[in-house]
Amino acid sequence: MPFQQGSARTRQRTVLLVGIAVLLAALVLAVVLASLLTRREQEDGPKMLKWKDRGTTKNLQEVILGRCYNYVMARYPELGDKDCLKIWDSLKHAFIYKNPCNITPEDYQPLMELASHPIPCNKSLFWSKTNDLVHRYTKSNQNFLTLEDTLLGYMADRVAWCGDPSAPGINYESCPKRSECESNPGSVFWKMASKMFAEAACGVVQVMLNGSVEAGAFGSSSIFGSIEIFNLNPDKVSEVHIWLMHDIGGPQSESCSGHSIKRLKSILEARNFKITCEDNYRPVQLLQCVHNPDHTDCRICTNTM
Repeated sequence: MPFQQGSARTRQRTVLLVGIAVLLAALVLAVVLASLLTRREQEDGPKMLKWKDRGTTKNLQEVILGRCYNYVMARYPELGDKDCLKIWDSLKHAFIYKNPCNITPEDYQPLMELASHPIPCNKSLFWSKTNDLVHRYTKSNQNFLTLEDTLLGYMADRVAWCGDPSAPGINYESCPKRSECESNPGSVFWKMASKMFAEAACGVVQVMLNGSVEAGAFGSSSIFGSIEIFNLNPDKVSEVHIWLMHDIGGPQSESCSGHSIKRLKSILEARNFKITCEDNYRPVQLLQCVHNPDHTDCRICTNTM
C-alpha cells in the first residue's frame, strides 16, 4: 500500500512538471512569435515617402512664428491684431499627416482668411523671372509690394513644408516637386496666395519681367502668366505698367516690341486693361548699376546723371 501511494505521488509530480514545462515552452513560443510579428510590422509598416525636392525646413514652426511676429509687430504694426499662433496652426493643419500629393485649396482656405490684409492701390508689383532684382527694388522703395512683401508671402518665402501619412506627420527629408505631382503643398499654397494677391490689386499695377531670358520675358505657364494675370479685376485696376529689364552684361533677348510681350499685351487688351511698356525702367536700372557701377551697360546711367 505505501508503495502504491509513493508511485501515485511520483506520477502526479511528473505530470505537474511536464505541465509546467509545456506552459513555459508555450510562453517562450508566444514571446518569440510576438517579437517576429512586431519586427515584420515595423518592416512592412508605413514608411516616409521619398521625393526629389528638399524636405520641410528645419524648425519650421519657429521660422513661421518669428516672421509673423516680426511682420505684424515691427514692420506693419497696424496689422498687430493678427493672431500668429492661429496662423501657424492653420498652416500646420493644412499639410501635417497628409499625402503631399493630395493637397487641396480647401486645406489652405483658413490660412488665407487669417493672414490676408488689404493692399493699398497703386502698390502691387508682380514679377516673373526677376526674383532677386524685384525684391532688391521693393526693399529700397517702399512704394511697391510684391506677393513676398505681404504677410503670407513673407512668412513662406524660401521655406518648404510637406506632410506624410506616417509619424511624425512631417517629412523633413524630402518633398515632391511640381513635376512629381501638381497638388503638392508648395504649389497649392503659392497658387492660392498669388490668386488672392491679384484679386486685391487696384489702381495702377506694375509687372517686372526679364528681357534677357532667351525663351521670352512672358511665359504663359508662369504664376503670373497662368494665375495672376487672369485674376486682375478690370473694374479695380486702371492700368498695367510693364517694366522690361535686361540683366547687366546679359543679352537683350527681347524688347517691349518682342513676341512674348505682344502676346501679353493681347491678353491684357482682351480684358480691357490699359497698358504701357518700358524697356529698362530707369529707377530699377539705377539699382542694377549700384551693384555694377563700372560695367559698360551702366554708362547710360552715369552719363545722364
